[in-house]
Amino acid sequence: MGLITQGIDIFLHLDTHLNAVIHDWGAWSYLILFIVIFAETGLVVTPFLPGDSLLFAAGALTAIGGFNLSWLFITLSLAAIIGDSVNYSVGKKFGESMFRNPDSRIFKKEYLDRTHRFYEKHGAKTIVIARFMPIIRTFAPFVAGMGKMRYPRFFAYNVTGGLLWVAAFVIGGYYFGNVPAVKHNFSLVILGIIVVSVLPGVVKFWQHHRKSKSNGQK
Repeated sequence: MGLITQGIDIFLHLDTHLNAVIHDWGAWSYLILFIVIFAETGLVVTPFLPGDSLLFAAGALTAIGGFNLSWLFITLSLAAIIGDSVNYSVGKKFGESMFRNPDSRIFKKEYLDRTHRFYEKHGAKTIVIARFMPIIRTFAPFVAGMGKMRYPRFFAYNVTGGLLWVAAFVIGGYYFGNVPAVKHNFSLVILGIIVVSVLPGVVKFWQHHRKSKSNGQK
């Protein structure tokens, strides 16, 4: 059980364990990164996996020889693009039935509703914008599939968003991850990235909560 628990912890918090994973697994680390990014973008049951922070950490370790930058970019871009495509297909085929139960603890309807509202505001560009927003990033392609968005149009936004997302955080980590101030406070930087990534969703939730509460008092 100890090894299983440790393995789960590494999988859920790969961004903070990445250096050790590279040391223990070598070239297989590319596959581990692929699986985590694919799951974070492609499976609606795993929006809690590391995304932005993992890309930044991978970029930072690339700068000191942990990865090859070209291979890392290709691996993570493919994971992000394939993940969204699988998510779209699942949403198109099973979306309505998966979220039929409003009390489901796994398929939370609140996440789906939040993404629907985001689509209403930003349209198809949501696929690109959502790449930089945890949870919405995971549900955006699923909702696109449910809404029967034409696949060629979805795929164009998917590729654009996936490449921009991976490039922004990997290159950011590559150039800034080993700046002394960042390197010596790396855990805090990763935590900061997570907080900044989640903040827009928290603000939106708080605004919606206050609006609902205000309407209830009228």
